[in-house]
Amino acid sequence: MSQPLNMPGMADPATLERTRNRLQKRRRVTNAVALTLSLVAMAFGLLWLIWILYTTLRLGIGGLSVELFTQSTPPPNTDGGGLANAIVGSLLLVVLATVIGTPIGIMAGVYLAEYGQRGLLASVTRFINDILLSAPSIVVGLFVYALVVAKMGHFSGWAGVVALGLLQVPIVIRTTENMLKLVPNALREAAFALGTPKWKMVLSITLKASLAGIVTGVLLAVARIAGETAPLLFTSLSNQFFSWDMNQPMANLPVTIFKFAMSPFAQWQSLAWAGVFLITLGVLGLNILARTIFSNK
Repeated sequence: MSQPLNMPGMADPATLERTRNRLQKRRRVTNAVALTLSLVAMAFGLLWLIWILYTTLRLGIGGLSVELFTQSTPPPNTDGGGLANAIVGSLLLVVLATVIGTPIGIMAGVYLAEYGQRGLLASVTRFINDILLSAPSIVVGLFVYALVVAKMGHFSGWAGVVALGLLQVPIVIRTTENMLKLVPNALREAAFALGTPKWKMVLSITLKASLAGIVTGVLLAVARIAGETAPLLFTSLSNQFFSWDMNQPMANLPVTIFKFAMSPFAQWQSLAWAGVFLITLGVLGLNILARTIFSNK
């Protein structure tokens, strides 16, 4: 049987085979290098994360006690005391900021996804929201200080709520808009075909279909603001005593941790590590809850 003749300009089969093998070898080497670098980077990041968690666990558990949850912050260089006022203050600030910021974020996200997809107002809103997402929290704290604290003439819990709410709103807006965009348009068209008003379609179909994702975004926003210190330094500041008065400086865990950790007193430092452990545990729990809800969507 005669061998096929090589046409002019065509490479020899043996040459093609060698070229193919060389390219495959190069791809395998490139893949191995990229995989190795990725694993090294992952190990580097996990090393610091594990170290931080280990240090927090080792030093934080030592400060846990019944008094931590039942007594207020102690005076300098004294024994005993706890973080009851700071824990309650942080919970109050975060809950109020969530109650105020979540509806604003959800409604703005609904507008961007359902009503103003290409309008000028929607474009400006998205631009401002992107700026707020990337703005340092201390800038937000200074803004609220000039807007609220300077006008009132004193620090207050309400100023802290405003600062935390401003940090939370853009996260909820972005999450709500993205979750609503994932809802298939066929559901909207089917609702319109049945004569359903748009407001009812949004309320009964798109929001209901994206509820798990929106709740996940809200929980992640809560986890974000739970440990913020810089905005509270300029707004609610702190309070050594137990207080429910939102018009006065409000005790909170982040600022208390900052103040106690920088002090030379061993008791304050122990309480600071206990507070770090509580915040880490709370943020970790919120992240796990958010991922569980989203995975079950």
